[in-house]
Amino acid sequence: MSDHPEDLEAYAQDDIETFEDLEDMEEINALTELGTTLIQAILEKEPMENIRDLIDAGAPLWFQDNEGTSPLHAAAYVGNDQLVNLLVEEGAVWNTVDNLGNTAGDIALSMNNEACYTLIRDAGIRSVLLLALLSSGSSPTETPSALVIRDNDTSAVGSTYAFLASRLHYTKDASGQEICLLKLEDGGQVGVMMGWERDIMHKTVDELCSSHPKLDGGLRVLNVGFGLGIIDGMFQTLPKPPSLHVIIEPHPDVLAHIKEQGWHEKVGVNILEGKWQDVLSSEEFRGLGKFDVVYTDTFAENYDELHKFFKRLPDLLDGPDARFSFFNGLAATNALFYDVYTRVCDCHLSEIGAEVHWCDVNVEVDDAKDQERWGETREYFTQPIYRLPVAQLKHKD
Repeated sequence: MSDHPEDLEAYAQDDIETFEDLEDMEEINALTELGTTLIQAILEKEPMENIRDLIDAGAPLWFQDNEGTSPLHAAAYVGNDQLVNLLVEEGAVWNTVDNLGNTAGDIALSMNNEACYTLIRDAGIRSVLLLALLSSGSSPTETPSALVIRDNDTSAVGSTYAFLASRLHYTKDASGQEICLLKLEDGGQVGVMMGWERDIMHKTVDELCSSHPKLDGGLRVLNVGFGLGIIDGMFQTLPKPPSLHVIIEPHPDVLAHIKEQGWHEKVGVNILEGKWQDVLSSEEFRGLGKFDVVYTDTFAENYDELHKFFKRLPDLLDGPDARFSFFNGLAATNALFYDVYTRVCDCHLSEIGAEVHWCDVNVEVDDAKDQERWGETREYFTQPIYRLPVAQLKHKD
């Protein structure tokens, strides 16, 4: 035993920390046992009373076993919508994924269980809407609703500032597809925009413009985000070219490409350099007036920024005949997430007084063509159906 008081104090502190570690381990073991028991009870279809007793005893609804299965996953496997409803009401996490990357909603969808899927999807919608409300005063990189998709990504894929500092390359892949390509630090490649989107853009322009009452006089068009210039090129080839065609673009490499393509010399085209958040507040932009058609397709912006753009629409759209759309690629590598965010968009557009018409565009391809579509790039849209939004402000009574 040491005669020094400081040594005795150190020994005592070590004993306290060891005891606390033991307590923590005991608590973890207890929660693990309860969580495992709950999952097994659900999979073995034990009576609802048994499930309630386990939840009341503290069985963690967030627990996942070695395969990533949560209690909500288990309830989806057995197809018990009453149990799914109970777990959701008790706070089960709607967007947890198992080791195969599937949510409980994905499982319900794969089993054609509409009741279970709808309960999980609606829980996701409520969660995202609530988080958006609670985080309305937060900065874009801190907002909880963004974490559902990108988990606070600060790379060039998830951060606007990192993206604008990155280098982009305009090229063609092995199949001849046009790509605006972003190379990542980890060696991966992401298509900022790819040629396969052309069918989506064609349908979008058709929905926005073909029946517009002002088409014959030349529409006033605003597009945010140039990319490959696919949709802008389609706007220019309307039967009557736009009387005003404003393009907002912040990335220096894209701006250089725009200039190389001669867009600055096109009649009626106005290129405004900068982020839309800054450009829309500028005197130059405000002096242009309102628009008949507004479209946005930005990169490395989370949903909160798109929601902010929605709120600007009443000042951008020239009355109820004007139309708005955006590239709906929100969480489009997961069926449940894509459905949730599509419906959240519908809710938020309704809040600003807009009605949304949704068109389904089939973008499914077979395995061989899918490989041609993505090549060496990361997949950012894996759903068979693209949900195309067209929004218009409601007529005022």
